[in-house]
Amino acid sequence: MAVLAGLDVGSLLAKAVILDEAEGILAHSVRLVAGNFQTAARDVLNAALDNCGLTAGTVASLGTTGLGAGFVNGPSLRNTEISCQARGVHYLLPRAGSVIEIGDQSTRVIRLTGQGKVADCVISDKCAMGSGRVLQVIARVLRITLEEMGGLSQEATRPVSFSTGCSVFVETEVISRIAEGAGVADIVGGLHRAMAVKIGGMADKARLEGDIAAAGGGACDPGLVKMLEKVIGQKVLVVDRPLLTGAVGAALMAAESRGRG
Repeated sequence: MAVLAGLDVGSLLAKAVILDEAEGILAHSVRLVAGNFQTAARDVLNAALDNCGLTAGTVASLGTTGLGAGFVNGPSLRNTEISCQARGVHYLLPRAGSVIEIGDQSTRVIRLTGQGKVADCVISDKCAMGSGRVLQVIARVLRITLEEMGGLSQEATRPVSFSTGCSVFVETEVISRIAEGAGVADIVGGLHRAMAVKIGGMADKARLEGDIAAAGGGACDPGLVKMLEKVIGQKVLVVDRPLLTGAVGAALMAAESRGRG
């Protein structure tokens, strides 16, 4: 049984998927990078293969993407994160005309063609409020988990305002808000609103069309997604397995390249 494999090796997480062209996703795995791209890529791919009872010898093609893609051992086809996100979302949610991918280091707003290719893309600045890293930083300051943030945000009655648009300084501002007596729910709600406004501005620049899909780690936060819907004024659809879109796209693009070769 020959299968397709895709790896998305990001700054925080390594993601792997095993695909069958007829049956779809057979298995996946997600691991912390923990400072070693090469080990994380090897371990996450082996874990995904183990999850469906297969071995490396069954992989017909391997596609890679992400910050650590260059550290993957063995033959593989590397593609950009933007093109892999577009292709992966199109595969998982064909009706989507646009993608908001909220990753650890940056957020990308991508307008798609009907074939799942990139028509236009806007990327956040590295220090921008729109990236997923700020959620991790503030969760740590508030001593809550990322999973708790979505529910807390929706409980906010007086979301706080943030004066900075930079994630580097937002930690200090949150500490100040705590000292002023702001509640955790209102801080999280204000954070989500600030992020959504930043991403909404990017969406305006990208001139989004059709159904909007959310992907990446930020898409796992229902409070942020709901705030995005309020700011954008449109329903935001969360793709199935939002962490895996890049790996799925990498696998598909490698297979397509092999077919053309």
